[in-house]
Amino acid sequence: MTVHSTAIVDSTARIADTAQIGPYSIIGAKVEIGAGTTIGPHVVIGAQTRIGADNKIFQFASVGEISQDMTATPADDTWTLIGDRNVIRENVTINRGTLKEDGTTRIGNDNWIMAYCHVAHDCQIGSHTIFANNASLAGHVHIGDWVILGGFTLVHQFCRLGAHSFTGYASGLDRDVPPFVLVDGNPAVPRGINSRGLQRRGFDKNAIRSIKDAYRTIYRKELRLPDAVEALREQGDDPHVASMIEFIESSQRGLQR
Repeated sequence: MTVHSTAIVDSTARIADTAQIGPYSIIGAKVEIGAGTTIGPHVVIGAQTRIGADNKIFQFASVGEISQDMTATPADDTWTLIGDRNVIRENVTINRGTLKEDGTTRIGNDNWIMAYCHVAHDCQIGSHTIFANNASLAGHVHIGDWVILGGFTLVHQFCRLGAHSFTGYASGLDRDVPPFVLVDGNPAVPRGINSRGLQRRGFDKNAIRSIKDAYRTIYRKELRLPDAVEALREQGDDPHVASMIEFIESSQRGLQR
């Protein structure tokens, strides 16, 4: 463990032997930092934060601080849980959970979160996502695996973005985005599926064709959403289409359309 002489580390923090803490950083109470994780200079890791292995957190980031929800207090038993191999760039802010849900903000593995992004309280972020600069999530947002948020994307509270979805630059979202769908604009509207991203991740032509057919059923046939779901069921047992059906049926806010 390498802790710079100017860093302040709470006595209750647990830091792995191979972790590094940079100059003037502050590590709060009940913090856990895993093997190989590097905390840069002038970083604040708030109380009750668990960070896994091989993460890189750059200067001036604030991770696990009390949320901006007006009901939150420093004494709340709420947490921030961060997995492995994430990159969190300069001036990123990640708030811990509130007592309104299970009290936890979660970030998975292998995420790339660029400068000035904000992750609010109780957000649930999967793995392999990319947040371009200044993307911001309000509270209780759920982000699936492999999602890409364009720079300056804004996501309203309680919205969900399904796996492999994509938002264009400066998109504004106040509804859910199904898996595989690309949206753009403010307010955001669907523009197709994330074909290029699916190709890069090894989806074959048949899978992409099925997803495109499902997209047309949802967005181009002018069907009521329940009728579109029934039409999707008739496409067979494709697992990707099934994930879109499951997402739509569990949506509480409705779809970005």
